[in-house]
Amino acid sequence: MATVAALVAATATVVVAAATPASAATATFTPVADTYVQSDTASTNYGTATQIVVDNSPVRRVFLRFTVSGVSGTVTAAKLRLRTISGNDGSPAGGTFKAMSNTTWSETGTTWNNQPAIDGATLGTIGAVTKDGWYEVDVKALVTGNGTFSIGGSSSNSDGAYYDSRESGADAPQLVITTGTTTPPSGDPVFVGAGDIANSGSGDSATAALIDNIPGTVYTLGDNVYDSGTASEFNSYYEPTWGRFKARTRPSPGNHDYVTSGASAYYSYFGSVAGPSGRGYYSFDLGNWHIVSLNSNISMSAGSAQEQWLRSDLAASSKPCTLAYWHHPLFTSSSNHAPSTSTRPLYQALYDYNADVVLWGHNHVYERFAPMNPSGALDNARGLRTWVAGMGGASHYAFGTIQPNSEARNSSAYGVLKFTLHANTYDWQFVPVAGQSYSDSGTGSCH
Repeated sequence: MATVAALVAATATVVVAAATPASAATATFTPVADTYVQSDTASTNYGTATQIVVDNSPVRRVFLRFTVSGVSGTVTAAKLRLRTISGNDGSPAGGTFKAMSNTTWSETGTTWNNQPAIDGATLGTIGAVTKDGWYEVDVKALVTGNGTFSIGGSSSNSDGAYYDSRESGADAPQLVITTGTTTPPSGDPVFVGAGDIANSGSGDSATAALIDNIPGTVYTLGDNVYDSGTASEFNSYYEPTWGRFKARTRPSPGNHDYVTSGASAYYSYFGSVAGPSGRGYYSFDLGNWHIVSLNSNISMSAGSAQEQWLRSDLAASSKPCTLAYWHHPLFTSSSNHAPSTSTRPLYQALYDYNADVVLWGHNHVYERFAPMNPSGALDNARGLRTWVAGMGGASHYAFGTIQPNSEARNSSAYGVLKFTLHANTYDWQFVPVAGQSYSDSGTGSCH
């Protein structure tokens, strides 16, 4: 992950050092087995239950087994992540978790009477928990590479903690493993992401699996979570998928994030990396590039605070290349949302300062346009190349009338749009999720 070298409060500009442009690689595994045992039902097996429980009255103990494969390089972090169920009010004690030597216990055969010993070193303890929340235990002392690992959990508190089991689908326990820094062959920064991301479906999990293996800075193009941008939705949908990359993410807000008044949950979830709360526009440098994240949910008119800030920010930048992104597209061929002409003043400012690339979401499709001026005319000399990249996980839209200068389109593949940012050029690549084959790639030059 690129390191943040400085934060300039006056312009909300984060300078990202080019010396470390790529992040560590992350892989996520779900259990191959999990169950719990209960002292007052000593012969009962709970291997197919949708929850696992730690408690001391009655005594309940948790067992999880993970098989790790395909991991290369040095493991620099390993986290066990558990999600508390929605039907329980929480607990003052989330349990103590230890390594286990037994890695062959039976998920559907283990009972209180024949339970394996929780006999290894203590890995960590979870404190108080509330419902519908994700909690982590550092298990790096146990998980050092590929192999099979068992973890046992117990509690000394009579108010039990209830977690979703592997039968719960997207809410299943996770083992998140990070390996040492990987750098793209060029050594140049990678910028990867999409918009319209997280809901109760599987598309967001599939696109997150792509980013697990792509280093660099992650961007979002708004509508980070559906349907209403609530704290619960961020916790339930975004956190277990794209939330894995929050430390290296530079988001932008969408209209669904603003269904919650003032997008308060969005700003709370992302914190300072989302820019000043309620404003939501900011900039940072990435290698030889100046990157600007804008907010199309507030005033963008000529003379507005945001438009004036953008012009000042661009004037202050010394980088030869500029990329900007926000949610609502000025140009799009989708039949669901028409072009958002209110964004034109932002595009005009970028054009006036010779910016190069603009990214949008909002329409749940992939579309690439040739370089255009603010009125939408082809302009190979000074025009900005634009993308609609709303294929992060929400269900797809359709295309209507194809707009002038639309060069590539797809409305069926989930994926991410990856940029490699060179000194004066850039490479782009649409990366489809597993099982889909649509591709689009190319190279462009900075003005």
